[in-house]
Amino acid sequence: MAPRPLSHDLDPARPAGPIGHRGPRGEILLQLKHGHGATAAELAALLDCSLNAVRHHLKELEAGGVVAHERTRNGVGAPAHTFRLTEAGHALFPERYERTVVDLLDHVVESQGREAAVALLMQQYEALASKLAAEVGSLPVESRGPVIARVLAAEGYMATWRDGGAGGTLVEHHCPHRVVAERFPEICAAEERVLATAFGADVNRRSRIAGGCGTCSYHVADGDDASNQENR
Repeated sequence: MAPRPLSHDLDPARPAGPIGHRGPRGEILLQLKHGHGATAAELAALLDCSLNAVRHHLKELEAGGVVAHERTRNGVGAPAHTFRLTEAGHALFPERYERTVVDLLDHVVESQGREAAVALLMQQYEALASKLAAEVGSLPVESRGPVIARVLAAEGYMATWRDGGAGGTLVEHHCPHRVVAERFPEICAAEERVLATAFGADVNRRSRIAGGCGTCSYHVADGDDASNQENR
């Protein structure tokens, strides 16, 4: 079987770079997205990088869940490991669907009013609220952070949880609907309400990607800390 063609060329059909990954790892992800799979040796040749370095980056990317490998045969000899993007890896690349959604929502605003468009968006957060409720169940408040972060990460938010002893901080490193949120900030307020319900605690937003920050972050207070939180 002939090797899959990989190209150095940056053409208009080549996707934009992956969110949150730069340098060699970003280039590896970009080539896997563009070429639909490659071996470590192919990537090393393409990127003019040592095979050991590429293997190290692939190992880290695989541990992060954005790359997976399968054993493939190329004629005689031992099977090769072909690396491909996982669903989470594909999600790192920005799509153009949001602009279409915004255009449709703007049409709803013009024909039915802004409240009708916002009501449509709220349905998405009702679904997210149901997922979170099913996962946290009757867990105590202090145990919910990692579970909520995991659910949000699966939804494309690249969420992490930092335990602060008295409460903690939920950080979303990616907004999967940034363009929509810029046009309809009501959904940011809805997200804050959904998180407060899921945590069963006061939640205060500290930063917002749609507002120009690098992350969306929320401070989650425990019962004793709630009265000291600032409103935003």
